[in-house]
Amino acid sequence: MSRSGHIRDTRLVMVGAFVGAFSLLMVSAFTSVLAGGPLATKRELVNAAYQAVAGDCLTWTTDLSDAQKVDCSAAHKFEVTGTADIAAGYPKEAPFPNAEAWEKISQENCAQTATTYMAGKLDPKGKYGVSSLNPDERRWQDGDRQLRCGLQVTAPSGAPLPSFGSAKTQDQSNVYDPGVCVALGEKNTVGDPIECAKPHAFEIIGVVQHPEGEYLAPEKQDAVMSEQCAAIAVEYTGGADLKGKGLLVTWDVRAQESWAVGSRKANCKIGAVPQGENLVAWQGSVRNPNGAPLTTSNPPQTTSVRPQDEPTGAPLHSESGQPSGSNQPSDSGKPDKPSSSAPTTTTSENR
Repeated sequence: MSRSGHIRDTRLVMVGAFVGAFSLLMVSAFTSVLAGGPLATKRELVNAAYQAVAGDCLTWTTDLSDAQKVDCSAAHKFEVTGTADIAAGYPKEAPFPNAEAWEKISQENCAQTATTYMAGKLDPKGKYGVSSLNPDERRWQDGDRQLRCGLQVTAPSGAPLPSFGSAKTQDQSNVYDPGVCVALGEKNTVGDPIECAKPHAFEIIGVVQHPEGEYLAPEKQDAVMSEQCAAIAVEYTGGADLKGKGLLVTWDVRAQESWAVGSRKANCKIGAVPQGENLVAWQGSVRNPNGAPLTTSNPPQTTSVRPQDEPTGAPLHSESGQPSGSNQPSDSGKPDKPSSSAPTTTTSENR
């Protein structure tokens, strides 16, 4: 299949190591907890987040008021990569940073910390995003200038997704498990996981593992993915007539910088035939209900991501989701525009 015969989306899942986490709006949300006179146990849980050290993994429910340290093998939302003291640039009389200032502070102080923690092997377009836990306004006024830098897996909206295992030992490929559907976002982008019964851009049908070896150019990856995704689609759908449903098989390719750090997995997926250069939302699932159980690496995120509650303190990052600095991927998390030509027929579309 030619490259013009499918929707090639190199950034389907999350928006990469220096983009995804920069739209998270809740991780400095301590103000109401600390100012409102919480119970002692609540205060201890908050302190546990502030006292975390590199290698610790943290989780919480709606905000950090109930954050707790967990074993990294369990589901967690934040892996600490180190601490950063910004007192030299922000003396005690310095005003509390706004969202844009926090974004810049986090990028300047935590990007390199994350790279060092990962021994130089952090995929800039992978599933882990760089972020930080910041002092709230009350702590700031008391002179606290210490950040907890860390890594998170986030959805395009910035909502945290569960992570399992230390980032040091996990594959960083930007993939979802089979059975996950992802929303069609604004401006022709791919959004968060969503229930397949709701309008969505793609249904993930499988994961292909490229072998070790030299980097495969996109054209060569296309050739591999075209064959393997067609076979996966037949198994996943039970041989459904996708073409008759106005659907087609497509896939992701890995960028060279991702390949260099070992990210060799890519998603096969099914989407609606595009209208010109625009993705088209569709509803339902094409999975064969009588098919074999899906093979997943994490619990499938087949329901909608629950957004974080409105933060009580200043948000960590601006709503734009755009980081400061030079590490922003050139595609900013947007999928490649679909081909304007008619999709080339694949094996699965003939069924």
